[in-house]
Amino acid sequence: MRRSPGLWSVFDIANKVKRIEALEQRASQPDFWNDQAMSQATMKQLTELRGLVEGWQSFERRARDAADLVELDDESMAAELTAESDAILAELDRRELGLMLAGPHDRGNALMAFHSGAGGIDAADWNGMLLRMYLRWAEQRGFKAEVIENIPADEGGVKNATLLISGEYAYGYLRSERGVHRLVRLSPFDAAHRRHTSFALIEVWPDLGEGDEVEIKPQDIKIDTYRSAGAGGQNVQKNETAIRITHVPTGVVVTCQNERSQAQNRETAMKILRAKLYELEEERRQKEVSNLKGEHIKAEWGSQIRSYVLHPYQMVKDHRTDHEVGNAQAVLDGRLDDFMEAYLRYRLGAQSA
Repeated sequence: MRRSPGLWSVFDIANKVKRIEALEQRASQPDFWNDQAMSQATMKQLTELRGLVEGWQSFERRARDAADLVELDDESMAAELTAESDAILAELDRRELGLMLAGPHDRGNALMAFHSGAGGIDAADWNGMLLRMYLRWAEQRGFKAEVIENIPADEGGVKNATLLISGEYAYGYLRSERGVHRLVRLSPFDAAHRRHTSFALIEVWPDLGEGDEVEIKPQDIKIDTYRSAGAGGQNVQKNETAIRITHVPTGVVVTCQNERSQAQNRETAMKILRAKLYELEEERRQKEVSNLKGEHIKAEWGSQIRSYVLHPYQMVKDHRTDHEVGNAQAVLDGRLDDFMEAYLRYRLGAQSA
């Protein structure tokens, strides 16, 4: 794995030690256990921070001990030092990946939304190909993937779809995928078999569950019901089970029509709304500290992050990291880890620059 510059400064042991001391002081207060939920969350955070700091301090001591042995220049220890050096580098790879997945929600589940863009039926077909690609990626990782919503386009393909992908670090990996994905190929829908360019937008949010990071006041939302336009059986078609929720202060609108139950659709729509509002707040905060956070890629039209070329040659290239591969079909079959890890290294480097 390529080393990210400023790796130690990104981890910042000193600040984490200060955070541990602050949490320990809070935990020592007489009224600390009065709020069970708060106290348990604090103790969990304290345990995780202690484990991280102690692990890195131990690793640093190990690396320094190996460096001291190298300075002795003892040829009899050459084989032992080589083995220890290899082990230290392997451990550094593992810890570096842990740093790249250290965001507040990286370890949790992810919500993904797919939207066909410019390109007509080709774009809808491309959107469906992307949906399949991430389902295959989740399957290969042993993650659970649930199709929350799948709205077909009029002429075929997928107009809009929403996935919930559950697994450890699902969001940490998938947040690299938000943005516009571009496909270049010979169109199977063109009688002249000409080359077409299609676009699809992918949005990715952390699954916040019932967390308190986002407060949604009942008076701030408008809820409408309507009949489902998609598949789901006669029960869905005849009853107004589909839900549309509008968050009036921001204008954010979410819909869900995949379940037979109106209550289930409402619960899912609220989950997506919480995630979208969280993203809006994060974008606002990141703009305020953009000089510290590095480049932020918006999930909007024009933010093309990756191109998939199937003709006149095969190539998949990420425009943020310049990582590319020639086996486009393998990528479309879910082999995405190299692209995701290249992006994580890119982000870590931006943070430490």
